[in-house]
Amino acid sequence: MSFEQCQSINLLMAGFDRTWFFAGGWAIDLFVGKETREHQDIEFAVFRKDQICLKDYLEGWEFKKVIKGEFHSWENEFLELPIHEIHASNVLNGDNIEILLNETKENDWTFRRDFRISCPINSVWSITKTGIPYLKPEIVLLYKAKNTREKDHQDFVTVKDYLEDDQKKWLRDVLEIHEPEHN
Repeated sequence: MSFEQCQSINLLMAGFDRTWFFAGGWAIDLFVGKETREHQDIEFAVFRKDQICLKDYLEGWEFKKVIKGEFHSWENEFLELPIHEIHASNVLNGDNIEILLNETKENDWTFRRDFRISCPINSVWSITKTGIPYLKPEIVLLYKAKNTREKDHQDFVTVKDYLEDDQKKWLRDVLEIHEPEHN
């Protein structure tokens, strides 16, 4: 995969009138401005409140919700926590995407793993110069702090020198709340 895949998803989502943004390793690479490692999948996030709008928007796609690591058909029910991962397949061309549901409360984004952690909803994502939305790297790293894999550590090493002081401070502060043993 390359940024071409991100551009393709960006085109696919161009008419979606709700907030969405790339997540995971692609968000790190979009922030840095170059592909820094091989990616096995492509994932983007929407706010939980917009899940049915997304499903309607991607009419003709097949959807699976992930429950305890297993795939189940997603009909039209509103998905609540702990379900936060959806896989969608385009039956016409075979494209696959992973969609992550993000929590909100009023005008704040909240961290689904620890509701003590939140920030203003409009500060959660940014947009590249070419118009691709991505989850801010400090939030991506917060998600990656639990059960850190080699690729997660690689993403941290890649992005740490690009982070502004306020981003580093925010990440340190929330890790102290959520994963105080994480180093």
